[in-house]
Amino acid sequence: MSQRIRKRVEEIFGWMKSVGGFRRTRYLGLENTQMAGYLVATAYNLVRIVRLVAAAAPA
Repeated sequence: MSQRIRKRVEEIFGWMKSVGGFRRTRYLGLENTQMAGYLVATAYNLVRIVRLVAAAAPA
């Protein structure tokens, strides 16, 4: 059970690194890096919401 949950969490970090460009931060300071992390996570959530809505729409 924990391996399934771990896979789900690791997919998010993989997406952030590959698609979100968060493999290496381009900002100095904790606040700037944290804000960039929030923006990348928000982008992931928006992509996820679009997929969930499309899957729930009647065919």
